[in-house]
Amino acid sequence: MSRLRKLVDDFRNGIIPENPLLRLVLGMCPALAISTAVMNGFWMGVAVTFVLTGSNLLISLIRGLIPSRVRIPCFIVVIATFVTVVDLTMNAFLPEMHQILGIFVPLIVVNCIILARAETFASRKPALNSVVDGLGMGLGFTLALVIISSIREILGTANLVVAGWRVFGAGLPFNPAQVMVMPPGAFVTLGLIVGALNLATRRRSRRAACREEARS
Repeated sequence: MSRLRKLVDDFRNGIIPENPLLRLVLGMCPALAISTAVMNGFWMGVAVTFVLTGSNLLISLIRGLIPSRVRIPCFIVVIATFVTVVDLTMNAFLPEMHQILGIFVPLIVVNCIILARAETFASRKPALNSVVDGLGMGLGFTLALVIISSIREILGTANLVVAGWRVFGAGLPFNPAQVMVMPPGAFVTLGLIVGALNLATRRRSRRAACREEARS
């Protein structure tokens, strides 16, 4: 039971407590550049999740064979292998999305999230824990991207397109703010979400502290 609870904690850790984008503020480059549409954010999140999970698993399995002095180059080679798989697969089966995401798919190799999890988690933990950690971190990153992309697309185009389907039909009854699909809109959206999340966390901490004082 304790092992299962540890796996659950490892998975949940990447969703909110250490969300790579909203908490650790890692992977900012793709988050700000491609989050103009919800499908862009979704597929980028899927790609990062695959690379995170696969590289975590392989690094955990071979961690005892990697000399400490060359561990970072070895990690990058492993990560680059999975990025190549993602890049070629998207180019074959999702060519339009591959073209939209462009250089940001190959740049997953240098994404701070993946190298950080390889160094701090996968190289020190068992394979199953590493896989769960990769899935949790990847899902947290994907959720953050989808939220940011949805807000920017709705406010910037007055609609939301999911798999070719226009969610709001002819569009919402307001004039879209073009700035939301431009770089400044990405910074504003991300800043407001991070600020709101930090505010909610502080209020929760204060309430917990007040309850502890009341009990004592």
